[in-house]
Amino acid sequence: MAYLKEGQEKHGINLFNMITKIQKFGKELAVQEQLVGKHRDHCLCWQKCKYFKPNEEDNCPIAHDLFEFDKKFGVTTPVWECETYEPLPE
Repeated sequence: MAYLKEGQEKHGINLFNMITKIQKFGKELAVQEQLVGKHRDHCLCWQKCKYFKPNEEDNCPIAHDLFEFDKKFGVTTPVWECETYEPLPE
């Protein structure tokens, strides 16, 4: 599959970023090259939410279900807004 390079247009939209492929969840995913590995920088869960406990039984149910969705559909979904977010106590 051919990917558009910087400055090329598709459907009248200028795509400034190179699209690349990565392996995740046993699948090959497309991603904007400059965003590879940036999920945790943008996801509110990873910003010291006291309910976020990956790989633990008492992990946040929202984070758990979202991760299951990501694995099932081969996507990455950072959380930018959440009504249950609370920072860990300092």
